[in-house]
Amino acid sequence: MAELFFSAMAHIFDPFNFLFMTAGVTLGILVGCLPGLTATMALAILVPFTFTMDAIPALMTLGGIYCGSMYGGSISAILVNTPGTPSAIGTTFDGFPLTKKGMAEHALVTSAFGSSIGGLFGALCLLVLTPLLANVALKFGPPEYFWMAIFGLSIIATLSSDNILKGLIGGAIGLMISTIGLSPVGGDSRFTFGFYGLAAGINLIVALIGFFCIPEVLAMVEKITKERFKIADYTPKKGVPLQVIKELLGKPVLLLRSAVIGTFVGIVPGAGGNIASLVSYNEAKRWSKEPEKFGTGIIDGVAASETSNNAEVGGSLVPLLTLGIPGAPPAAVILGAIMLQGMVPGPELFTKYGEITYTFILSLFVANIIMGFIGFYGSKFFARLINIPINYLAPLIVFMSVIGSYSIRNNMMDVVIMFAFGVIGYFFRKLSFHPGPIVLGMILGPFAENGLVQSMLMGRAAGNIWAVFFTRPISIVLIILSVVSAAWPFISSYRNKKANKGGLETNA
Repeated sequence: MAELFFSAMAHIFDPFNFLFMTAGVTLGILVGCLPGLTATMALAILVPFTFTMDAIPALMTLGGIYCGSMYGGSISAILVNTPGTPSAIGTTFDGFPLTKKGMAEHALVTSAFGSSIGGLFGALCLLVLTPLLANVALKFGPPEYFWMAIFGLSIIATLSSDNILKGLIGGAIGLMISTIGLSPVGGDSRFTFGFYGLAAGINLIVALIGFFCIPEVLAMVEKITKERFKIADYTPKKGVPLQVIKELLGKPVLLLRSAVIGTFVGIVPGAGGNIASLVSYNEAKRWSKEPEKFGTGIIDGVAASETSNNAEVGGSLVPLLTLGIPGAPPAAVILGAIMLQGMVPGPELFTKYGEITYTFILSLFVANIIMGFIGFYGSKFFARLINIPINYLAPLIVFMSVIGSYSIRNNMMDVVIMFAFGVIGYFFRKLSFHPGPIVLGMILGPFAENGLVQSMLMGRAAGNIWAVFFTRPISIVLIILSVVSAAWPFISSYRNKKANKGGLETNA
């Protein structure tokens, strides 16, 4: 382990790798502070450009983008009351009121410091928890991988709790898309319709770019004549950063609680930074001695939101690296990047590819420190970029999407597929279909299919197919988790209705 640690640190501080990671953090902050551009979109566009890079600088760069974009969303949330990313929704509650009080710098310093603390805590949990879960994953066989895929698909109920039927339809569409190409077992050609370019299947990154980037661009164009943002003016004052940091260091319980919540929410697949941010904000208000001040402009609210959503980054990578299940949409894109490098999540990442994996994990510590430094000294410069006109921004994103899609396999068919998925994703968005279940179905479809077929072959050889699926200990645990995960939205809805009914009766 010590040898891996020193080797990883040597890779991290290699000038080439360090430069790319720093560029990734900076680019992530830039993307995050622009309203409408998400961490998922940034990662989806830039993954193809890392394909020709070695695995270590590629993953370090993507990790830096992920960390930076989660923090960057707070800049526009604080200055113009518009969260740059969904994870910064909770930051607007107290961030913008602080700006209206003339305390924008207080809010920005709080965001930078809280984001760094949360990111470091999440990275620590990632470092500690992933090897433990990887040892459990060593006991996985085809039946366990099948049930793990089913457990991952059950997350659709959480992703689409507002309309589970549409979520299930989206997941089914994703599963169907994952079957395009040659069958992994029999080698039969499926759903290619005579197009040779589809024989290799739909590339995951191409689909991600189509579903996450093009619909956002079309939505931006729709709003091109609508609201324009006006950046709040603020002048940095001497001593404010030190004053704010001292005040935050006097609130260790707030920071620790928010970091724990963010990490836990990140580990739970399908939740994401927006849920982490809102849950943490709610708990900060619940445990505060002065809850009435929340929403009026206090740094506690900003610290709770930002510490939590950045801790979620490390948490979302825990199930990804060990079980192949992304804890959040940006983590799903990183899963695609890992697979593009020829690696498969699971025990092999910590044995065969241990040097790469530990370098990636430890680089998140350095990336969060860099992010805090850039946040302290550069947030005002990033803030000026919020006013980039959409008529310049939208064509740039489309151009990057085309280049990224083509560069993966040098195939124009991928560009056509990307645009096709983009248009489909746009209309699905109009119909309130979330892209998350579709992408989840695409990612987990091959795992489910391979696990199912191989398990059935094992069962036939053993003379009892049912025993292979339903008697192995880990399989039983995964079946129980799948049932609980699928039923949880219904349980939660029932509890909320019961609580509301009880509240009405009490008021009466």
